[in-house]
Amino acid sequence: MTRTVLIVIDMMNTYEHEDADALAPSVQAALPAMQDLLKRARNASVPVIYVNDNFGQWRSHHGELVQAALAGRHPELVHPVKPDEDSLFIVKARHSIFYETPLAYLLSQLEAQHLVLCGQATEQCVLYSALDAHIRHYDVTVVPEAVAHIDHELAHAALRMMETNMTVAIRPLGNVTFDDPP
Repeated sequence: MTRTVLIVIDMMNTYEHEDADALAPSVQAALPAMQDLLKRARNASVPVIYVNDNFGQWRSHHGELVQAALAGRHPELVHPVKPDEDSLFIVKARHSIFYETPLAYLLSQLEAQHLVLCGQATEQCVLYSALDAHIRHYDVTVVPEAVAHIDHELAHAALRMMETNMTVAIRPLGNVTFDDPP
């Protein structure tokens, strides 16, 4: 049996950056699918790992990041998907969820083999994270309805690249289950 984890990328966001106005509508559209994935993963006792940018605040821990995001410009985009008390949380400084983070070690401790990715932004952090997962031999699924983008065309190209070049399963929300292998 393949051990699956759900990874939520960069959803604790203050939306106080140059791409925020382009990103926010896509996040709003992706929220219902993200909430559905979170609910189903938690109901199936699948580990949920939030991997989030630290916004250059090297003193920040996850509680500070969540509070900053809830106090930011769009708390309505943060509150529905904020971590619960059982969620795991890793802080990152660059685009990939793996780059200089303890994620690989955590995944080995969880005996994870299959990663379901959701979050933002498809053409940046999701793409780079999927590539890094692929080169580490993880099975990866991306749910297109549960990832947000800044640029629609680049996001579409990123999903195609993930599927074609990285063997990422691009699966509609209705086709993702947490009780079956990928």
